[in-house]
Amino acid sequence: MPYILSLDEGTTSARAALYDQQARRVSMAAVPIVSHFPQPGWVEQDASLIWTSQLQAVRNTLGLAAVTPNDVHAIGITNQRETTVVWDRATGQPVAPAIVWQCRRTAARCRDLSAHAAKITRKSGLVVDAYFSGTKIEWILDNVDGARAKAVNGDLLFGNIDTWLIWNLTGGRVHVTDPTNASRTMLMNLATGDWDSELLSLLNVPRAMLPAIVPSSAVIGHTDAAIIGAEIPIAGIAGDQQAALAGQACFAKGLSKNTYGTGCFALLHAGATEPVSENRLLATRAASTTKEAQFAVEGSIFIAGAAVQWLRDKLGIIDNAPESEMIAMSIPSTAGVYVVPAFVGLGAPHWDAEARAEITGLTLGSGRAEIVRATLESMAYQTRELIQAMEGDSGARLAELRVDGGAAANNFLMQFQADILDRPVVRPADLETTALGAAFLAGLATGFWKSEAEVQSFWRAERVFEPQMPTSERDTLWSGWQRAVAKARSNC
Repeated sequence: MPYILSLDEGTTSARAALYDQQARRVSMAAVPIVSHFPQPGWVEQDASLIWTSQLQAVRNTLGLAAVTPNDVHAIGITNQRETTVVWDRATGQPVAPAIVWQCRRTAARCRDLSAHAAKITRKSGLVVDAYFSGTKIEWILDNVDGARAKAVNGDLLFGNIDTWLIWNLTGGRVHVTDPTNASRTMLMNLATGDWDSELLSLLNVPRAMLPAIVPSSAVIGHTDAAIIGAEIPIAGIAGDQQAALAGQACFAKGLSKNTYGTGCFALLHAGATEPVSENRLLATRAASTTKEAQFAVEGSIFIAGAAVQWLRDKLGIIDNAPESEMIAMSIPSTAGVYVVPAFVGLGAPHWDAEARAEITGLTLGSGRAEIVRATLESMAYQTRELIQAMEGDSGARLAELRVDGGAAANNFLMQFQADILDRPVVRPADLETTALGAAFLAGLATGFWKSEAEVQSFWRAERVFEPQMPTSERDTLWSGWQRAVAKARSNC
């Protein structure tokens, strides 16, 4: 029986999943990825370990299903976006640690670029922020001895994690990315889908080190048999959030999803027309299964599930993430406590790199449960900010919000999300929609599945959370959140 293998390299783990022709997940395995924090606001990972962890996840997944590489019809790849790797073309070795998307080390450089902000946004669809890859590449070239000269000569290569994985899977034969990842660099012209010479010059990035931009759904190369055990077509590529949009069967204009992962990311499919946001959201490429460019509007929250990890690993007040649901439901409210998880600044729609995390409203009656509940609620509040901005841009009210990601399994959070948003929240049967979306892209490119309509038929809801909160309570809670955010921004 043939299968589609999906590689899902995220911020905290490298995962792989195997899907049959009914898009049922046959097996899945994960290998943890460790982040390092060498200075306040800096976030790094070992790119070589990302690769070996992903390869181990593939082997574990195939082993769990008793499937050989020869049974794999095609591979789809999805990845943490914006995380930047620069490596030596000849040796394949990274010249520096991978700079993770959360890293704020280039915030000062982004402030220096403020005079060019309008131009950068017009061309790339992005705001000027340390979140994106462009200034990360520049930082590596300026801070690693000899790197800039080697990059100009084409001896160094750049890639986000998709490019890095493909390079290694193909034994260094293929150096490519897709429009969804390229559109997160601050270097791609959103309209043309190609690297923009003016943006490259502005950020001092040599074109010689950049990957070719190829379609998200197409055969772009084959794995090296010596590495993975067979020559398998690599046929799907998408950044994790665009992959989740595809995995939620949001292929048409007006459909939206929100992913609750390390960060939180809401995307609204914008169709074939390049969107322009008036509310500081991002215009980005959506994964396309045809030659026609597709676009999306995105709101990005830097810290979501990572705040729950903070409760576990730094405060030690929970043993595991699922425990947070029980604790949150043990009390009727936070009694005015708010957690604003601005550990690395605030993303959309604020884009405030200097904001810092706050816990507000504490009294002698406040304890563990209030802080845990407020941390979960912060994801829902931030999501409402994004959805309001999207509705402001589109002029239309969102009918429902499709959700996915690990924290979407938390029933308390999903009900509070529906309540504070005043919209139904729809949770699918398969929450691993990033991996599923990458599989869809690969399967559609190779005839494993015949059409978007066929893969849409595989999507089904597991539960719908209807809003139940009285309007007066919703308004009071929302006003409290807005005051808490104002404090987090004023204390920088």
